[in-house]
Amino acid sequence: MPKFAVILPAAGKSSRFGNTHEKKVFTNLKDRAVWLRTAEHFVERDDVSQTIIVISPEDEERFREKFRPNLAFMNIQIVLGGAERADSVSNGLAAVNEDVDFVAVHDAARPLLAKKWIDDVFAKAAETDAAILAHKVASTLKRVNEQQNIEETVSREQLWEAQTPQVFRKSLLEEAFEKRDGFVATDEAQLVERLPHSVAIVPCPAINLKITTKEDLQMAEHLLAAVPKEKSLGALHPFADEGPLPL
Repeated sequence: MPKFAVILPAAGKSSRFGNTHEKKVFTNLKDRAVWLRTAEHFVERDDVSQTIIVISPEDEERFREKFRPNLAFMNIQIVLGGAERADSVSNGLAAVNEDVDFVAVHDAARPLLAKKWIDDVFAKAAETDAAILAHKVASTLKRVNEQQNIEETVSREQLWEAQTPQVFRKSLLEEAFEKRDGFVATDEAQLVERLPHSVAIVPCPAINLKITTKEDLQMAEHLLAAVPKEKSLGALHPFADEGPLPL
C-alpha cells in the first residue's frame, strides 16, 4: 500500500472572512474548529502516514496553546507558512518524510469531505501520478469588464471547478516546485501542468466547498449533516478546541 502525506495549508490571511478576531480555519463549525474537522478525515486513514498543517508564523503561539491536546493526540505536525500559498505548500513539502510515495494537498478550510471522495482521488493519483477532485461547472459564466458590464458569455463545456485534495507522486510535486521560478499558481495542479504533466480529474459534488466568507460558514453548518459520515475522532478522544468534543 502506498504511503500518503497530507499537507493542510492554513496560513492565509482570511481577509474575505470578515472576522478580525479569528481566522476562518480556526473558527468553530458546529462547536469544533474548521481545521480540526478537516484534519480528522485524514489522520484515521491507514494509508496516511503523516499529516502537516501549515500556519502563519503570527498564529503559531496561539495555535499551539489552543490546540495542543488535538495536535498531540492526532499526531499532527506544524510547519510555518510563507508569503504566498505556494510558499506555504513548499515549506510543507520540505517537511514530508522520505518514505512517503504521494503527497495530498487539501485546503484546511474544506471540512465537508467524505471518505469515498478521498479514496477515489488517492486511487486515481496512484494510477496516474496526479489527480484532483473537481466539480463540473453547471452555471452560466460571464466575462465582464472593469465596469462590471458583461463582455461575453463563456461556454461552460469542459470547464471544471478545481477542489482539493490534490494528490501527486511526491517526486513529481517536488519537481513542479523546483521549476516554479517565482510563478504564482492558484493551486498545485497548475504547477504540475507547467512541467508539463497531465492531471486527472476525479468528479466530486459541490458540497466539498471551501469556507472563504461568513456566508460559506453558515452554508457549511447546514450542509454538514448531508455529507456521508464515517466514524469520527469525536467519540475517541477527550479533547476539543476549548473543551470536550460532543459525542
